[in-house]
Amino acid sequence: MDEGRPIFVQIAEQIENDIIGGALPEETQVPSTTEFASFYRINPATAGKGVNLLVDEGILYKKRGIGMFVAEGAQATLVAKRRDKFQTEFVRPLVTEAAKLGISQAQLSDMITREDRS
Repeated sequence: MDEGRPIFVQIAEQIENDIIGGALPEETQVPSTTEFASFYRINPATAGKGVNLLVDEGILYKKRGIGMFVAEGAQATLVAKRRDKFQTEFVRPLVTEAAKLGISQAQLSDMITREDRS
């Protein structure tokens, strides 16, 4: 756990990562809030808050009396969300800084290609 960020956000991100990575396929049950609380040694309400963030986004849904499940289309939704976030947080600042330094798009693309090879 990262001390600088709320635990419930980190739990939601871990579930998202498991969905994106395929460890939690669509229509499968996710661990219960009690299981998360026990594993991370936190209050079940905190774990529930993280799970409920994903319910509010339509990533998880509840089957009454059974538990929480990964919604159909959740992986694609999360990938799109993460790509948008990547664009905003990384690509846009990178392109802006490159422009300040007089680096052309072709040069920037070449830099990225070289970095990818190493």
